[in-house]
Amino acid sequence: MTVQLVGAGPGEADLLTVRAARAIAAAEVVVFDRLVDRSVLELISPLADRYDVGKTPGQSSSQESTNELLIELGRSGRRVVRLKGGDPFVFGRGGEEALALTSAGVAFEIIPGLSSSLSGPLAAGIPVTHRGISRGVTIVTGHLIDGECNSFVHLANPELTLVVLMGVAHRAEIARQLILGGLTPDTPVAVIERAYTSSQRTVRTSLQRLGVTEIANPAIIVIGAVAAMSLNDITTELATAAW
Repeated sequence: MTVQLVGAGPGEADLLTVRAARAIAAAEVVVFDRLVDRSVLELISPLADRYDVGKTPGQSSSQESTNELLIELGRSGRRVVRLKGGDPFVFGRGGEEALALTSAGVAFEIIPGLSSSLSGPLAAGIPVTHRGISRGVTIVTGHLIDGECNSFVHLANPELTLVVLMGVAHRAEIARQLILGGLTPDTPVAVIERAYTSSQRTVRTSLQRLGVTEIANPAIIVIGAVAAMSLNDITTELATAAW
């Protein structure tokens, strides 16, 4: 039997792919993370076994133990779904789990999901690229590495959009480094909390005020000119210049 590594998308169940929804409904075992929306979990059969392996900020849950669980379940002969919010292969450690299964000789299938890094901003009407405003997008994590914030100085480019996942805790340092790298303090910033859920909230601010702006996890931070846009608002003024 194959372990299915399934992306749950950014929020509610109607954003799942058809293949993902079918896999969840047919699963005999589901291993899921904390960011998977409740409406997605409701698709799981009441007869299926559930394993909650979600990590919360500040908590050191072992990825190795999750890998071992997937290997054990994959060898059980049952239909196993590994369910992660967004897409498992965009800062979701899906690659690590796939490699662990491969090393153990356990077959797997990848079922991608909508990544929150691209679809999350659209919940607030923000396109991560837009002709005349942003010619590209960079997706990064705001997690700590070796006790220091990732270097954002070299990511300061006013022609690009910067999307930061898991950056709430270190937003002040991220903003400081981007300003040091050359972005202006009034660079627009939008924070989308709990995108595509019933408790979604969008906060608009600037780079210089990001560190003192009250926001909460889980959230996506969008930095750049497009963060001032809202395609959901008919009063939005769009730039007409072309690259």
